[in-house]
Amino acid sequence: MNILLVEDDKTIASGLEYSLQQDQFSTVLCHDVASAKKVIAEQLDQFALCLFDLSLPDGSGYELCKMVKGQSDIPVIFLTAVDDEVNVVMGLDMGADDYITKPFRIRELLSRIKTVLRRYQKQPQAKAIIELDHIRINTLEGKVYKHGDEIPVTALEYRLLLIFVNHIGQILSRNQLLEQIWDVAGDFVNDNTLTVYIKRLREKLEDDPKDPTFIKTVRGLGYKVGE
Repeated sequence: MNILLVEDDKTIASGLEYSLQQDQFSTVLCHDVASAKKVIAEQLDQFALCLFDLSLPDGSGYELCKMVKGQSDIPVIFLTAVDDEVNVVMGLDMGADDYITKPFRIRELLSRIKTVLRRYQKQPQAKAIIELDHIRINTLEGKVYKHGDEIPVTALEYRLLLIFVNHIGQILSRNQLLEQIWDVAGDFVNDNTLTVYIKRLREKLEDDPKDPTFIKTVRGLGYKVGE
């Protein structure tokens, strides 16, 4: 994985770069805001994570974080010599994922990098708008539309619908659906309850609930949405 490292202290930067590379990360190193902005503008899609020193000779890591988050949802970790609550809160409010205060142990930094990367891998960004047949889902607002009209759905119905549309064309068994609803909701859902929720979704989303074409039953196997 490629990491963008921005640190003006050349001794610290060299040590960090060496340690990251020893841990199988590749790095691009910048020493100031100007050079970092150029790299971000031209190569941002090549990075898995950014490490920004807060205090830089020609600006701050805040500027770089704002620029990165304005273009892509790539994780950002701040390196700061100031263990100051205001600075930390400001950075997190801007979208930074973590911070670490100097001096720090390299193993701690590596652990935090891996934790943040795992979090992003487990929770990929959903599309803002999902459209399938006559159904449209706005994931930012948590709203569902049928033929352009908003359809009221409960929280669990919505989560069940998202499971289906995130597995387009796949046959999902009842056990798979139960496991995923449990993972997402943390609520107890049994087999009978699942039957009820699928029935309710069909009544709300299908043109003819008795002959469903959106949430299809695959006899003996489970359910499927899409081809």
